[in-house]
Amino acid sequence: MDTWLQVFIVVASVAIVVQAAMLTAMFLQIKRLSERLERFTGDLESRLTPILSRVQIFLDDTQPKISEMVADAAHVVYLARAQAQKVDRVFTEASDRLRGQLVRADRILTGAMEAMEDAGSKFTHSVWRPVQKVSALMQGIKVGIDLLRSRRAKRPEEPLEQEEELFI
Repeated sequence: MDTWLQVFIVVASVAIVVQAAMLTAMFLQIKRLSERLERFTGDLESRLTPILSRVQIFLDDTQPKISEMVADAAHVVYLARAQAQKVDRVFTEASDRLRGQLVRADRILTGAMEAMEDAGSKFTHSVWRPVQKVSALMQGIKVGIDLLRSRRAKRPEEPLEQEEELFI
């Protein structure tokens, strides 16, 4: 059993030495990687610092202007809304007035048309019918005169016709 114990101790010792070597190699590798990362971050920081400072200066300069522009835009929107409300009121009032005027004009035109219709009806009853009656009377007189003329013109011919009939 002693031999096994010695073999086990040797194997454990070798394993510990290998582990120590691996840990040392890993430590050195991580140290190199850490140094490379430090150099990279330092280089990146040295390049980004001027850019970031310029961006910060730019933002510091433009922030009041942007705030002013936003405030102006809000004021313009407020004024535009107020003007739109005024225009809406004006158009509403104008359309209401126009509607009232149209109703009034309709009433006036309806009244005028009714008056003209009534006047036409009265004209027909008071002037046109008597004119028709007078025209009919004149037509009757004319027919009567024409009838008398035709009888006078036929009388001298009638004895001739009667004589001719007797002669035959």
